[in-house]
Amino acid sequence: MIKILYFASLRERLGRASEDYTKAPLPGTAGDLLAALSARGGVWSETLPGESAAVKIAINQRMASIETPIEDGDEVAFFPPVTGG
Repeated sequence: MIKILYFASLRERLGRASEDYTKAPLPGTAGDLLAALSARGGVWSETLPGESAAVKIAINQRMASIETPIEDGDEVAFFPPVTGG
């Protein structure tokens, strides 16, 4: 199982703050997980595009990239890029 957390506008658009991902086989990388979520279609593909430029990723509370491996039991957080002034 992979614990997925959604923050800020992603949480609002997807209508959930978290979920447990249990579909086998589990994705091998953060990019694979993004692709699996995006494949759900609709708001999922609009909000979590396969290209991760639209989201930031943290695995077990450490910044990660789409190439970062994930394992059973990991916590993966997705959040929008932060902008400010």
